[in-house]
Parts: sequence; structure tokens; C-alpha cells
Amino acid sequence: MREMLPPIAFDRPPVTTAKGLPRRTALACALTLPWLARAVQAQEAAPSWRLGQTIDLSGPLADLGRAIHHGARACFEAVNAKGGVDGKPLELIAKDDAYDLKRSEPLADELLADRSLLALFGCFGTPMVESLLPKAEKAGVPVFAPYSGALSVRRGNPRSVVHVRASYADEVGRIIEHLATIGTRRIVVAHQANSFGKEVADAAAVSLEAHKFKALGVASVKNDASDAEAAASQLMAKEPEAVLVGLAGKPALAFIKAAKAHRKGVRVYALSVMGAAATVQGLGPDGVGVAVSQVVPLPTQTVTPIVRDFHAAWKALGTDLPASHTALEGYINARVFVEALKAAGRGAGRTSLMDALWRLRRLDLGGMDLRFAEPGQSASRYVELTIIGRDGRFVR
Repeated sequence: MREMLPPIAFDRPPVTTAKGLPRRTALACALTLPWLARAVQAQEAAPSWRLGQTIDLSGPLADLGRAIHHGARACFEAVNAKGGVDGKPLELIAKDDAYDLKRSEPLADELLADRSLLALFGCFGTPMVESLLPKAEKAGVPVFAPYSGALSVRRGNPRSVVHVRASYADEVGRIIEHLATIGTRRIVVAHQANSFGKEVADAAAVSLEAHKFKALGVASVKNDASDAEAAASQLMAKEPEAVLVGLAGKPALAFIKAAKAHRKGVRVYALSVMGAAATVQGLGPDGVGVAVSQVVPLPTQTVTPIVRDFHAAWKALGTDLPASHTALEGYINARVFVEALKAAGRGAGRTSLMDALWRLRRLDLGGMDLRFAEPGQSASRYVELTIIGRDGRFVR
């Protein structure tokens, strides 16, 4: 929502209204308030807390998109079953962009034009989030927990954007630190041929330089994976000990299989976005031993309170999707939103929602400690390394 303009500074005392406001400020408010009032009234009149989401539900990263979406839904439905927040249910409106920027942009515009929408939530993919952020800021619509660890979507520090997950740079840094610690220096990097992949490649270069060595080779892979075999052949010819994989979905699956075929003993390290259940299942024996950084706890670790809550909500949702790291991340994002909405109080609007969120400062969800220090920073810095076991499950 557009904030009321501050008093304008003059070299001489400004002309004021009878109520003591500078006349220009009063005029600005008069022009702005009807627009603000209509937006606030639309949100208050809505029968539910309406959230909008552009996400891949049918494209190359649909396994991740569906998991994030259903994880959030599991939380919202659990809250709705108990009467919602202040008597209103939460409604998550998902628009399927199939991980296609040309599709996501008009869908985002459609959501942003809806005055009854409280916020955008869990929008998916670095290119898509990069595109929608300036539009959302102009429209005065908060953007909550976008699914991207890219630093490019964390720049500018708008107060209306809340990042929950650790960044890709955090994940890459943890992997490179591990490799340096165990003495592995012959490393190559494979990354997606888009802004997400470039972010990973840049973060890897910075982290490697900090440990005083460079990658033996770097190659990109298209979203359709058509050049995955060529990239694997190019990189494995360098005879690396390890490969850092900044890929997700079909490109990750195709590249890892090709890399293993070219060089059986190479160790594979991937980011959290690789870990969709379908990708792990598709890798089969080639997935055993692949290390994956994670930004939430193990979803099988039910002694952790937040994981236990997630499983109860997931079971109640009745979905046939597996209870994955990605689904748990969607659930955690939704829990954070619910806590902010509760803190905002009755009749919450876009501005009061964000005010309440930043007042929280710290939020302990029982296994996830979140800190809302300042805009642009991730609330969570949680990163741990897991390995895919012989049964296809992640273990520490």
C-alpha cells in the first residue's frame, strides 16, 4: 500500500491548512486516501485472507512447485480447521506459470490488480521473482517468502518483502567449506542457464576464491536439459573429484546421470532445489551418495516440534505427495505468515501486516529459529548437508 507522503521541506515556512498540515501534504493525502481507502475496504470486506501465488505446477520444476504449494496449504488448512485467523479463513490462490517468465508476468499482473489480495505468498523461481518484485512494490503489495535463494531478489531492501529461506550463497558457501575442509580441490560447477544458475556460479566463484582455489571448469545446462550430456562430457573431461550442481528438476536429473556415466567415482554436491522427490526417485542408483544442502530440518525428524506439527497437518491434508524437505519449507513459510497475521490483529491490512512482521524480530517455531533483523536479509540461515541413502531417503 502506498504510504502517506511526509511533509515537504521548504526553505520558508509552508502554508498550512486549518488542521496544521502543509497544504501540499494535505492535497497529496486527499488524492491518495480514496485509493488507499478502497484497497483497505476491499481487504476488510473479503470473506477470507486472500494470498496470491505464481508457481510452477506443470512445468520442468513442477515437483518443487507442487510440494511448496501443498506444504503451505497444509498449514493454512490446519489453521482454517480451528476457525482461521480472527474468524476468517486463509485462501491461497495459485496461478500456474509452468516456470515460464512469459506466462508468469501477466499472471502476476492479474494478482496485483486484485485489491482484496493481502499479499503475494511463496511465488516461485528466481526469474519470476525478479520480475514481479518492482511491480509489487509499486502496487503496494507485500511479497512474502518467495521461493528463491538468489541475492538478486534480496537487493534494494524493500520493507514489503520478507525472505525466509537461507540464500543460495549460504548453501554454496556451506558446500565449498565442507569440500575445502576434507581437502577436495578439483571441483567443477554445473549450473542452470538462467538467473538462478548464474547466481550459483557467481557464489561458487566467490566462495572458492575465499579458500584460495578456482573451479577446474564451469558449464551451463538449459531448462529443457537438451545440452546436459554435452555439459557433463565437458566437465568430466577435467577429471574432477567433485561437481557442484546448481540445477533443479529435469536438468539436474539429466546432468547427474550423464556425469556419473562419464566418471563413476565423481562426488556430486547439489543445492536444496535439486532435492525434489521425483528427481531423487528418477536418479535411482545414480542418486546414492549425492550430497544435498538443505534449508530446513529433516522431514523424518519428528522429535523436532515444527516437523511434528508439519506431519499432523500433512496427514490431514490428505495429499499423495511425499512429506519432503520442500513441502516442509512451504509449511514453515506459511506458519511464519500466520504468526505475522495474528500479531497484526483484527482488520489487518497490507501495511499493518508488515509492521507486525518486523516487530516480531525473532520467531522460534520449535526447530527453526527465525530472526527478522532488516529487509533484504534472510530470516533463516539454517543450512545442513544431507546424503541420499540407498533407500532414496535423505540422511545426515
